[in-house]
Amino acid sequence: MPSEAVVDVLRRDILDGVFAPGERLIEVDLSERYRCGRAAIRSALLQLETEVLVDRKANKGAVVRRIPIMEAVEISEARRALESLIAARAARRATSSDDETLNAVIEEMTEAVASDDAAAYATLNKKLHRELMRISDHAVAADLVANLRDRGVQNQFRLAVSPERRRESLEQHGAIVAAVLARDEEGAARAMSDHLDSVIEVLSRWATDQGAGP
Repeated sequence: MPSEAVVDVLRRDILDGVFAPGERLIEVDLSERYRCGRAAIRSALLQLETEVLVDRKANKGAVVRRIPIMEAVEISEARRALESLIAARAARRATSSDDETLNAVIEEMTEAVASDDAAAYATLNKKLHRELMRISDHAVAADLVANLRDRGVQNQFRLAVSPERRRESLEQHGAIVAAVLARDEEGAARAMSDHLDSVIEVLSRWATDQGAGP
């Protein structure tokens, strides 16, 4: 497998939870798993270290990086600024075809909440944000947000597990889509900001709970 492909597959496996936070990434095992040389594995680990998905330490090897809660808060704050811009541009640029796509995703998200399918909801959540980035056609913001979402993926899964949080998230995403369909740029930016404010609130509460101790 070419080095470029190894990076993509290993990144996907980390983001999909195949390798858990804190799990060691052993070169010889990865080489066998991906059927490639150890040089390709080392190159992939170096790349994923720059993406802040992997920690590498001398004499200790590589591990899947754990994301501290307060770092997740900062990630969400950065996303709030960027994704509010993306939502506003999506409202400005959306077409009738885009409207159909966004409505279809919201319908699927509604079904996932009704059937209590956390995995499906998490996948559709990512899909909706990707569609908004596509519609916005803002390449720089999209690249930055993609990196931030990857870095914060551990806590995104945790958020998706809570049925109450899924219902709140669905309502918030519905408001974002409604503003885009209405071509309301300010409303779309505000709805996205409100959505990520709620994520920040939950993460901050987790951080407080952690600090309280047993």
